[in-house]
Amino acid sequence: MYLDSAIIVKLVVRESDSVWFNQNVVGHRLWTSELALAEVRSAIHIKERGGLVSVSERRSALARFEAMLSGELLNLLTLNSNVLQRAVALLTTCHPEVGLRSLDALHLASAQLNPCGPLCTTDAKLRAAAARVGVTKFPEDLAVIT
Repeated sequence: MYLDSAIIVKLVVRESDSVWFNQNVVGHRLWTSELALAEVRSAIHIKERGGLVSVSERRSALARFEAMLSGELLNLLTLNSNVLQRAVALLTTCHPEVGLRSLDALHLASAQLNPCGPLCTTDAKLRAAAARVGVTKFPEDLAVIT
């Protein structure tokens, strides 16, 4: 299963749907792009600056993220020129119907070039782009998340 960075954050920081994702994602072979190394840290720092997590919670979340990587619970896919070229193609393919953002295009390109299961995301634009190019999404329907 390929995780976008926001799902990884849900696994290491308490969010409203974190329990659901921990129950339904953990236990699968998990993959993400090297892009997540920066994105996950950035998201957690933003949460701290916004008062959504304390310094201690930020440290714990980053330690959990590092443990996922070092314990090979989360495997990294290389961000390389093939991924970049595919992302550029996806931006063109999805335009103008889906306003795919650059970092999401990189995640989608990584998932498409390295088929390792469905793309796990809750991001509406990324889900729309995945549907447009035939990449399976998890969950299929966001309504199942409770």
